[in-house]
Amino acid sequence: MIDIKIEVVEEEDDKQEEEEEEEEEAYLLDDREIKEEDISVDIGTGLDTNVSDEQLLLSSDCKSEDNDFSEDSPGENSVTSQVIDTTDQSPASSHHGDHSLEQSYVENQTLDHKRDKIYACSECSKCFTTQSFLLRHLQIHSNKTLFSCAECGKCFTHKSERARHERIHTGEKPFPCFDCGKCFPHKSELVRHERIHTGEKPFSCSVCGKSFRQKSDFLKHQRIHTGEKPFSCTECGKYFTQKSNLVEHQKIHTGEKPFSCAICDKHFARKAELGKHQRIHTGEKPFLCSQCGKRFTHKSEHIRHERIHKGEKPFSCFECGYSFAMKSELVKHQRIHTGEKPFSCPDCGKCFTQKSTLVTHQRTHTGERPFMCLECGKGFTQKSDLGKHLRIHTGEKPFSCSDCGRCFTRKPELVTHQRCHKYEETGTES
Repeated sequence: MIDIKIEVVEEEDDKQEEEEEEEEEAYLLDDREIKEEDISVDIGTGLDTNVSDEQLLLSSDCKSEDNDFSEDSPGENSVTSQVIDTTDQSPASSHHGDHSLEQSYVENQTLDHKRDKIYACSECSKCFTTQSFLLRHLQIHSNKTLFSCAECGKCFTHKSERARHERIHTGEKPFPCFDCGKCFPHKSELVRHERIHTGEKPFSCSVCGKSFRQKSDFLKHQRIHTGEKPFSCTECGKYFTQKSNLVEHQKIHTGEKPFSCAICDKHFARKAELGKHQRIHTGEKPFLCSQCGKRFTHKSEHIRHERIHKGEKPFSCFECGYSFAMKSELVKHQRIHTGEKPFSCPDCGKCFTQKSTLVTHQRTHTGERPFMCLECGKGFTQKSDLGKHLRIHTGEKPFSCSDCGRCFTRKPELVTHQRCHKYEETGTES
């Protein structure tokens, strides 16, 4: 069994959730730059200014789309005055006391409840905390796109949205970071970036207390606790917590491998897999063992190697208690107890417990001998056979007799020789 470690690259994160977060923060940050005259143009050309009370519905149960605004936009007071919250009026209003004191109390109560009042769209039930943002939202339902991009023709309901979009074509990045100088096209992106320098993590999980810099990461994390898997595969019905994981999974069904190696033209389904493959050509081994200095191409190899120094064997067999440093070794071992032989030869039907044994066996049918001796050109089906053969040329004799010190090239030769000493001692071979 091959251990595959999925490396999640930050640049390959869920684009849809990032765009949703950017859109939300864009309303909170970028739209503050819109002049009042822009809003008046939107209302004048896209909507009837005499909006009914049904369309400007106030509700305290509705979820707000822009509940982070600290200040209400111009024009809100006109609608607020039309609908008054009377659920929590003071007894002072029923008495004929000091008029100015009563008026002051009612005004304070109105301000206290103002934050709980929300403007709901009668078309889609989307909610807003200010009249101006509801009016701008209603333009979507009016089917009147007011502002079009001169470069690509894409249309927008708000002038500020077109201005943000046009930065894609112009390459304008008007929001610089004062700490590192990096520039961003949108203020919302700058705000998220600045949290790297400040260490601010405003989104905290109420279950485990873990904090996050971005709202999208926070929402993904919450699915660990809720078990929510909103993204399902239409082919096999498997569910995933993140859209990026679903996209990677769907490549199994489509067979899509969009990432190709420029050197050998081998294709891969994931960019991370291509990156690991390219180290074969470059010879890069970025993972260093602090104990012996040995370097490795992949992090998983490095982790497995470190267990040799630590003596760590975390994978144990429930049948016999034997422990292993690698999970794949445990899986192979367990087949001794189960008798499972999952690898069968398509030519003769013979079954094997390990895939490597099947591959070696298939060479008897194909006649393939991939391991060649550079000295004499003789070929072998197994690498171990080539190693034994090379000792003929090198003269190496690694197996020595403990009784007489005689050395041998192969271990079976040593075993046969040791029988001679046993015969001399006992008079029998066995």
